[in-house]
Amino acid sequence: MNAGEITIDFAPEQDLFIAAARRGGRSTVRIDGVSTLGHLVEALGVPLTEVGALLVDGRAVIPAHVPIAGQAISVLAVTRPQRRAEPLRFLLDIHLGTLARRLRLLGIDAAYENPDIGDAALATRSATERRVLLSRDRGLLRRREIFAGAYIYSHRPDDQLDDVLSRFAPRLAPWTRCTACNGALRAADKESMRGQLPGSTEQTYDTFAQCVECGQAYWKGAHHARLDEIVAKAEAKFGA
Repeated sequence: MNAGEITIDFAPEQDLFIAAARRGGRSTVRIDGVSTLGHLVEALGVPLTEVGALLVDGRAVIPAHVPIAGQAISVLAVTRPQRRAEPLRFLLDIHLGTLARRLRLLGIDAAYENPDIGDAALATRSATERRVLLSRDRGLLRRREIFAGAYIYSHRPDDQLDDVLSRFAPRLAPWTRCTACNGALRAADKESMRGQLPGSTEQTYDTFAQCVECGQAYWKGAHHARLDEIVAKAEAKFGA
C-alpha cells in the first residue's frame, strides 16, 4: 500500500547502520499508512537502542507513532551520558568477553554467557534480570523483549570500554568483582588461602582476595601492572 512519502533525517552517528544512499542529508521514504515509526526506522537499519528521540515536525513522538504523508522526521542520536534511574547492570554477548572482564575489573556488574546461549535466551535474561544488553549484533538489539540495549561500535577492547563508560557513566569500584564470574570479592588472609595457590605464590605474596561465588583467588602478580593501567585510565577519564 502506498500512503505517500515522508522525509527523514538521521543523526551522523547513525550513518554506520544505514545504506550509503541515505547517509548525510534528508531522504524521502515511502510509507504504507500502517507501519509505526519505530518499525520504519529499524527497517532502514537503525536499532531503536541507538535512537535518542524521534521528532515529527519538531515534536517528540513515541516509536508507536504511525507517520502520515508529508511529515518531516528527525532521528536523533543517544545523548551521553545516558543515565538510568535504577542500578546499572549489563549483559554481554559471546563476542564481548574481553569487555566483560574489563567492566568487572572496574567493579561494574557485567554478566556474560560463554558458551553462547543464543539470541532468544540472551534477550530473555536481559528482560528477566533488567540488564542492558551490549552487543555488536544489530539483529539481537532489535529483539522486542530485551529490557534495554546498546550497540558496541568498535572491535577494539580499549575503545569498547571507553564507549560504555562514556555512554552510561557507571560508578567505578575497581578490584571489587571477580573478572571470571562477576561475583563480589572479599579480602582473604594468607592462612585461609593455604593450599589453594599455585607454585610459590603463597610464599611470594601476602595480600589476597577471593570471590565469594566461585572461590577464584586474586593477588598482585606479574599481570597486575597491565590491569592497574586499565583502571588508572578509566578513573582518569570517567571517575567521579
